[in-house]
Amino acid sequence: MKVFKIIYYVFIGAIALVALLLIFSAFPIPGNFRVMIVQSGSMEPAIKTGSVVVVKSASDYKVGDIITFGPYSKIKAPTTHRIYEIKGDCPNCTFVTKGDANNAPDQRDIRPSDVVGKVLLDVPYVGYAVAAAKKPIGFAFIIIIPAAIIIYDEIRKIWGEIKKLRKEKSSPR
Repeated sequence: MKVFKIIYYVFIGAIALVALLLIFSAFPIPGNFRVMIVQSGSMEPAIKTGSVVVVKSASDYKVGDIITFGPYSKIKAPTTHRIYEIKGDCPNCTFVTKGDANNAPDQRDIRPSDVVGKVLLDVPYVGYAVAAAKKPIGFAFIIIIPAAIIIYDEIRKIWGEIKKLRKEKSSPR
């Protein structure tokens, strides 16, 4: 029974984490933080495909910083690459970016206004769960599975109480 409780709490914690990341990826977070999912392997091994990255805008960027840039829409996700070179003096500078797994720098230079922010943290593989939760079937699992576990646990407790009451009634006084 103790193993079941541990698995239960770990599972509920994982579902809660995915639900929180789902909410944070859909809505802006105070402090100008953004939660995004890395959808390609261009930054491997530093950032794995399917990672969740926490991004925050910064006042200055330097060579070696990992930044997220580009448009953010349902059809196109922003890109997360490392600053390879800075051309000119900021605020009129441009960034040459490159994915760690790519052989050459990106073709297009990035203006500071195109930068969403600097990557502060990445959590490998959690993005797969968050992306799945954004789909109707995944969202249903985030609601249905925890609800079923909670209902099962409550029914088990009620059944235990019923057994205890029956035992008390049937035992001679």
